[in-house]
Amino acid sequence: MTRHFLTMDSVTAEELAELLDKADAMKAARASSETLAGRSVAMIFEKPSTRTRISFEVAITELGATPVVLNAGDLQLGRGETIEDTARVLSRYCHAVVVRTFEQDRLERLARAGQIPVINALSDLEHPCQALADLQTVREQLGAPAGKTLVYVGDGNNVAHSLLLAGALAGMNVVIASPPGYEPIPQMVKRAESLAESSGGSVAVMTDAAEAVAGADVVYTDVWASMGQEREAEERRLIFAPYQLNATLLEQAAPHAIVMHCLPAHRGEEITDDVFEGEHSVVWDQAENRLHAQKALLEWLVP
Repeated sequence: MTRHFLTMDSVTAEELAELLDKADAMKAARASSETLAGRSVAMIFEKPSTRTRISFEVAITELGATPVVLNAGDLQLGRGETIEDTARVLSRYCHAVVVRTFEQDRLERLARAGQIPVINALSDLEHPCQALADLQTVREQLGAPAGKTLVYVGDGNNVAHSLLLAGALAGMNVVIASPPGYEPIPQMVKRAESLAESSGGSVAVMTDAAEAVAGADVVYTDVWASMGQEREAEERRLIFAPYQLNATLLEQAAPHAIVMHCLPAHRGEEITDDVFEGEHSVVWDQAENRLHAQKALLEWLVP
């Protein structure tokens, strides 16, 4: 049966641990291999990308496969060909497809119609590859994630959704602090709560940033206006100002707390420059781990 990675809970807790162990080993070795020699992996980008595109293209190459990079305008999708027809054609040419898109439904339709693994490289609903690298970073810095408290401060967006699921799978206590009306969608919170029941973790959503961060092991933030929300940027700056990750807020966390950001960062908005560049920040390790986590994922998924 073809496996896909469309959402963070596409894997079990045991599979997640295995993937993270593999990612650690790949990072330690950092060598090219012929593991996927002779394979081709399509990469479809309907949204702009820096880290996702580069990390996946390098990962595919280092595993011995050939990346086939396509922008939305390169495909007949832009001229009305159905997603299902595109999936069937890609299945005849390639061994997997990595997709950065808008609606989650586009990924699910590709997966249903095709015969090759589909990897969610970001959708409006989730960013599971980011969360995979985030857990690898937490393990590097703090040891086993189980029992640790991860607090995400800001917009309850796709990154927040994947962190909820990833943290719950790993047995973490995940807290989301967002302004009223900007919380994660209820369906994602319920899914995370169900996972946490099995793992021994917990999930909480609140509006008070300082209360949320108190005693946290991990403090995480993201931009206040994601791609496609540029017109709301000024309004969001006013609404999210109390949720800025600054030195005062960070003081509420545990002394050993690490600061995370999925990038790109708008310094001076969701995070201050002193915190972003400070001793608690692990954002560059986090960015690097996208490569290693995705290499592990590709090796695991691609036949």
